[in-house]
Amino acid sequence: MATEPLSQKEIEDRLRELPGWSLDDNRIARTYRLGTHFAAAALVVHVAGIQDELDHHSDLTLGYNTVALTVNTHSAGGAVTDLDFELARRVEDIAPGHGAS
Repeated sequence: MATEPLSQKEIEDRLRELPGWSLDDNRIARTYRLGTHFAAAALVVHVAGIQDELDHHSDLTLGYNTVALTVNTHSAGGAVTDLDFELARRVEDIAPGHGAS
């Protein structure tokens, strides 16, 4: 997976393909709201598994019934790369009902 920084236009184009995700201070971000704390905690565990598979880790915050992710690529100087969007897409694939931000 390429770790070259994406241009602002590339980021904007890719964000259109991931509803609910946004650019926040050189990171892509999303918050999922789930029905219960247990469901939110379970999502965190699944996201952690994806992150280990990709060897790419987001900042992940567990709230009562929310899970917030922010991600960029440290090895690319903190820029947004293809790898960040691969992680976001994989999380979208497993999020219950694709979440609601």
